[in-house]
Amino acid sequence: MGIESILGIPTNAFMSQLLLGLMNGAFYAMLSLGLAIIFGLLNVINFLHGAQFMVGAFMAWMLLTWAGVGYWVALLVAPLAVGLAAVLVERLLLRHLYRLDHLYGMLLTFGLMLIVEGVFRKGFGSSGLPYPNTMPGGMDLGFMFLPYYRAWVVVASFAVCLATWLLLEKTRLGSYLRAATENPDVVRAFGINVPVLLTLTYAFGAGLAALAGVMAAPIYQVSPLMGSNLVILVFAVVVIGGMGSIMGSILTGFSLGAIEGLTKLFYPQASATVIFLVMVIVLLVKPAGLFGKIK
Repeated sequence: MGIESILGIPTNAFMSQLLLGLMNGAFYAMLSLGLAIIFGLLNVINFLHGAQFMVGAFMAWMLLTWAGVGYWVALLVAPLAVGLAAVLVERLLLRHLYRLDHLYGMLLTFGLMLIVEGVFRKGFGSSGLPYPNTMPGGMDLGFMFLPYYRAWVVVASFAVCLATWLLLEKTRLGSYLRAATENPDVVRAFGINVPVLLTLTYAFGAGLAALAGVMAAPIYQVSPLMGSNLVILVFAVVVIGGMGSIMGSILTGFSLGAIEGLTKLFYPQASATVIFLVMVIVLLVKPAGLFGKIK
């Protein structure tokens, strides 16, 4: 005989809400990971991240609706296309701001976000567009029903985050990237093209946002506002994890998603603000964030 309730909540409802929270946390983790990489290595607060997430979802929708190209191909095509667009943004605009105060980069990317959103609102309107579920159905685990697609999102997001962390922390390429941001002259002396490294870093962070957008398309309505609605929450996740901390973003993203989901069970009115409440508490106790370091 299984456990009928957890903390007074029926087990089925508790686990379902926990899964929903982890799924939201998967998107928080992927988006905050991209933001942390761009801030940690390029020193840019990338407000364009929400728009890059939205464009990834729209590219999946356009590929399917206009060209008949399905979800699995979109998972590769959309991040590559958004990454290429990010190369242009970095080459033409961002690289001129690296030596200036953070405020300049933040204002530039915020303005770009408004332009991209405005273009998509003009072209597609503000209402959401549906995208079919690639993995309909699910599995009865006895204590809960597990939808296949939501399980895929959680597992795939965790795998992407883990692979990114390993790439940056455990490989020679990652060590070059970190060294290039701390002492570019020394790295340049070894024959490494530092500007190209920084360009690829920004493109990779933008591609991560687009990948999350494609994965979100079958769950949320594809809308021009889907990125801006999410990016403020994701910035809070980055601050709680510690600005620029790769592992902090991953762990905090999944944890806060779960906390937000379970809050809906016990006190639904607080679910929209619980992440900001956690941010206030963390900043009071540890101003650099849970995994951040004071420079």
